[in-house]
Amino acid sequence: ALLFWWPQAARRIATNAIEIYSLHVESTVTSRFAHTVITSRLVNKVNESQEAVFEVELPKTAFITNFSMSIDGETYPGTIKEKASAQEQYDIAVSHGQSAGLVKTTGRKLEQFHVSVNVASDSKVTFELIYEELLKRQLGRYELLFKVRPKQLVKHFQIDVHIFEPQGINFLETDSTFMTNELTEALTKVQNETKAHILFKPTIVQQKKSPELEETLLDGDFIIRYDVKRSVSAGDIQIVNGYFVHYFAPSEMPTFPKNVIFVVDQSGSMSGRKIEQTRDALLKILEDLRPEDHFSLITFNSLVTEWKNTLLQATGQNVESAKRYVKTVMARGGTDINNALLTAANTLDKANYAEILQAHSISMIILLTDGVQDVEIIQQNIQKAIKGKYVLYCLGFGFDVSYKFLEKMALDNGGIARRIYEDSDSDLQLQVGFYQEVATPILKDIEIQYAENSILELTQNSFKLFFDGSEIVVAGRIDNELDVLPHTSNLIFKEEANVREKEKVFQHQKYIFGNFIERLWAYLTIQQLLEKSISAQEEQQKNLQVARALELSMKYSFVTPLTSMVVTKPDDQQKLQLANKPAESGWCTSVTSTLILIQSKSPQHCMSCIWLYCAAAMWPLSPSITIALVHLV
Repeated sequence: ALLFWWPQAARRIATNAIEIYSLHVESTVTSRFAHTVITSRLVNKVNESQEAVFEVELPKTAFITNFSMSIDGETYPGTIKEKASAQEQYDIAVSHGQSAGLVKTTGRKLEQFHVSVNVASDSKVTFELIYEELLKRQLGRYELLFKVRPKQLVKHFQIDVHIFEPQGINFLETDSTFMTNELTEALTKVQNETKAHILFKPTIVQQKKSPELEETLLDGDFIIRYDVKRSVSAGDIQIVNGYFVHYFAPSEMPTFPKNVIFVVDQSGSMSGRKIEQTRDALLKILEDLRPEDHFSLITFNSLVTEWKNTLLQATGQNVESAKRYVKTVMARGGTDINNALLTAANTLDKANYAEILQAHSISMIILLTDGVQDVEIIQQNIQKAIKGKYVLYCLGFGFDVSYKFLEKMALDNGGIARRIYEDSDSDLQLQVGFYQEVATPILKDIEIQYAENSILELTQNSFKLFFDGSEIVVAGRIDNELDVLPHTSNLIFKEEANVREKEKVFQHQKYIFGNFIERLWAYLTIQQLLEKSISAQEEQQKNLQVARALELSMKYSFVTPLTSMVVTKPDDQQKLQLANKPAESGWCTSVTSTLILIQSKSPQHCMSCIWLYCAAAMWPLSPSITIALVHLV
């Protein structure tokens, strides 16, 4: 959705003029909560002012907490404001021709922070960006991801990561999409029972693609994966300065049988690669079903077609029959999501009534679609049909799907929504990226309880399902007079945590950054409030949740969907930019521009952007002009 034209001459000037002489990524991970500081130092080596660009891709789950740039000893900080107020300030600047544009974009796992500033001849600029994120456990591991793309050789380059996990580190590994034998020599790992230090510090020689070329090998992902030691218990509690976090992830427990209905869109818009990858994924998923599971398939376009009119046990014979059916699925016709989901709910109802399903099994509906219709009617109908009995997962294929609708419908019915990106690995996104995460339910209707009147503020503490390889995280503020914090689940676990002993764990640790558990609590609370606001039934309830999330975003300086960071610049330059948290549901979410900014509010997706670009290309341009065409949604 962002189209730009940049003459080759201007590109060569920008590439040669600004040198990144230092790029440091410093990350501290304390009990899964990561605090990352990216510092980039640049110098303008030519005899005229040039544009210095700071571009960072950071995880979607992260909240930016601070940004600043220093030019010749003077610092220009970013300030976080409520989004409407910041946008108003930005719009005024745009009307006076003062602004360079918004600073936001999104990718599959990453978001891009982009800011630029003019730097005088022989001057230096330092950019510093700070963000925080709670690492989520998926398939038995945590993942810390850094996108490495300096686009040039860097004299002082390093990624420096410290990890402190009081529970103990069970395993630790690093991975990279660009690593060579020479670069491996620049990587060191030191690990003991509870701490790890990973340092990646390649020299310029090691960064080079070849001795003759001034091109860098550093272009791709640098990933750290690890897990912590744990046992079948009520989990681990950690306490700092009156706030606690409780991690609960029992292992080696039996898996509940599943009753799963796959509801697959086979309308015309799914034709080509989409339906091919959907078939490939379903064939692999069917092989992953356990013998004790029950399943069925529903396909739909303008008509709803059932593979069978009931659920069948996942025997070898039934699975092979389903695979033969999947291979015949073709894309054509319209889209009737409403009747497809109602049919799925009715099939589960009939199976329950006929006592086909096991008493302690988990029932779920998995919807895969690339489009929607009559969204409010569908939401109401499905919620009435499911009535909290089953879990609904909604997978949206591509960027033209109505993701907000899918997200609300999933949250209303105890599930989650995921976007499936149209890429060469879409089938793996379905099978590994989603299905394997929900394939092994080991607990249901979990409620973690604490001593009455011992907790003053608490994040979500009841959960519909828990899957093997994941983790439940609860955080809160405890009464200062409390010495022992009892905690139980409503199943079989019961434990007590000595508050004073737990607090000692984090004393005198160099890995601690501020009141990190308090910030973790705020981070988690904001995310949960925003989710609750999506599925809120009453407008007043929704407004209260949004207001509280905004209050915490402002208090803890998080750039969330409710806040923006106003980036100031020197007085003689375009003065204002905004850093926003992109919404997953947006079609066109990236925005940057320099001298000319064209905005379009057309609902016709990005066609208006293309038309404007063609018109703009007819203008006389100088080598220094960049045109950014922005579609606003």
